[in-house]
Amino acid sequence: MAKPWQTIDKIDKGDNVLELRKRSDKDYLLLVNGRVLMNSSANRSEVALGEQACRLVAGRTAPRVLVGGLGMGFTLRAALDALPASARVVVAELDPAVVTWCRGPLADLTQCAVSDPRVTVETDDVAAVIIAASHKGAERYDAIVIDLYVGPSADSDEHFDPYYGSHALQTTAHALTPGGIFAVWGENPDAAFEKRMAAAGFTFERSRPGRGGLRHVVYIAKKKPMK
Repeated sequence: MAKPWQTIDKIDKGDNVLELRKRSDKDYLLLVNGRVLMNSSANRSEVALGEQACRLVAGRTAPRVLVGGLGMGFTLRAALDALPASARVVVAELDPAVVTWCRGPLADLTQCAVSDPRVTVETDDVAAVIIAASHKGAERYDAIVIDLYVGPSADSDEHFDPYYGSHALQTTAHALTPGGIFAVWGENPDAAFEKRMAAAGFTFERSRPGRGGLRHVVYIAKKKPMK
């Protein structure tokens, strides 16, 4: 019989309650308002997201990568494993508690990826970080990897969703270097999001990693070269 889950930390912000639960040294849950955000035993799509995106830019000189959303650090770990020692990785994570947990009780799951010397953590919304990189004269990213609580879906505002709307996708294209990679995790395929990516100048591939069980979606998009 499986051991019961135990809450080892909880952050109550009024409108959001973030919770970390544990039942063994390698079995953890991250929850937001009681909904499971991440399960440490189900991470194949997160690993595929980070690995596939960063493998495509690993051959560049000192590749610069943005990871939006830290979670338990599996996407970040996969990205680091695919990147050279010269890489620079910025992690945009809104909640400092998540960073603290990844450096504390969750550290062994990813060999403490968040403390890798290539990593810089910014406590900010990844949308704001992308906007800053899109400005004239700003340093661009070779890859932008989005692994958030909610992926693109029918509920995403067509124009104004801060991550998946048409305006955000155009901004993301400007924040990438020529031929840059835009990788997105989602729960299910979303045809409207795919159309918006194409309109913003991306070509993309969609996959559902693994076999059996819950199979989430990984989008790997490439910025088209300027004509």
